[in-house]
Amino acid sequence: MGRQFEGPRRNFAAAASPPNAIPFIHRLAVSGAFKDLFREGMTLVEEAASYLDGPGRTESRGLSRPAALAYSTESMRLTTRLMQVASWLLLQRAVNEGELTSSQAQAERVRVKLSRQEYGCAPEVFEQLPPTLRSLSKRSLRIQERVIHLDQGLVVALSPEPAMTRSEVASQVERLRAAFSN
Repeated sequence: MGRQFEGPRRNFAAAASPPNAIPFIHRLAVSGAFKDLFREGMTLVEEAASYLDGPGRTESRGLSRPAALAYSTESMRLTTRLMQVASWLLLQRAVNEGELTSSQAQAERVRVKLSRQEYGCAPEVFEQLPPTLRSLSKRSLRIQERVIHLDQGLVVALSPEPAMTRSEVASQVERLRAAFSN
């Protein structure tokens, strides 16, 4: 039940830009797209809180025992996920508005634990949960993935020297060449 969803690993360092290139990620982090992401994230936090404190309580009472346990687990995971996302969004907004420097934000990011997750129960049990909770969970996972993507891009862009690592494909091709050259 407590599995972590690792998802596709993106190696931003492997795709490091030439030294003269301007990282697009900085512009994205201060753009209208970030403002939209911020609004969407905060709206989702409000929607989830409203649902869990109101209609969600009523809906959870009518669930079978396994579904009620899954409801409790999923609602806790949803709340935790959204608090992590909201913390990150507020931190980035503080940078955008000049309240924090990028280096101060990097130091504070240690406290925000963004981690990819999947649902806290088996798919067949998840489908027994109220539709609103399922929808909120799915939306929260999508916004969390967007925030993680943006965060990883900023971390790489802000690192003093981007680590130049080879891609997984290049590594595999080299192994194949070595294996067939002998």
